[in-house]
Amino acid sequence: MKVVVAPDGRLVAPVMVAMLQAFDTVLFLPDDDERALQLQVTLEELKERGPLGHLCDRWQAYHGSPPDVRWALFLIDAAKHQGQFVDGSALMRTNPLAGEEARLCREFNNTDTGDGPAALRRACDTMLPERLEQPVLVGVDEGGFDVRGTFSVHRIEAPQPLRTPEEARRALRALGTPRRA
Repeated sequence: MKVVVAPDGRLVAPVMVAMLQAFDTVLFLPDDDERALQLQVTLEELKERGPLGHLCDRWQAYHGSPPDVRWALFLIDAAKHQGQFVDGSALMRTNPLAGEEARLCREFNNTDTGDGPAALRRACDTMLPERLEQPVLVGVDEGGFDVRGTFSVHRIEAPQPLRTPEEARRALRALGTPRRA
């Protein structure tokens, strides 16, 4: 299951109807080391044409066409990772850049104006282990940048927390700047 993080920290994903009817739901999210993050979640149906329908669009910007026709918001109740339990509210953090995220994505994707796409390309070439043919910036948050490639979304971690749009702009441009010896 592919998910995206909503601006308020909840998760969003297309789901089967049966998931919306389940009493207890646990998500296992494996990482690169095959260690799973286990999330106890409460699901709430999300209407694609409702007031939060833009979150469905956000998911599609990251992952393309959804495999299921229903949508859900996942409230994280608790988590377990490497033997540690964490209250879900500690994991659901508001994105301080949510109000400017769409503008930042347009700025770094728009090939008609500015150096944004070139800066994004340089950052991807510098920070990612594989070359992305046509990188598209799809998300910006306090911890970094989400870039969609041909087959998946890649994360570029920020060198320090990003709290303002200007910090995000500077950080992404700096990530693509060659370091002096």
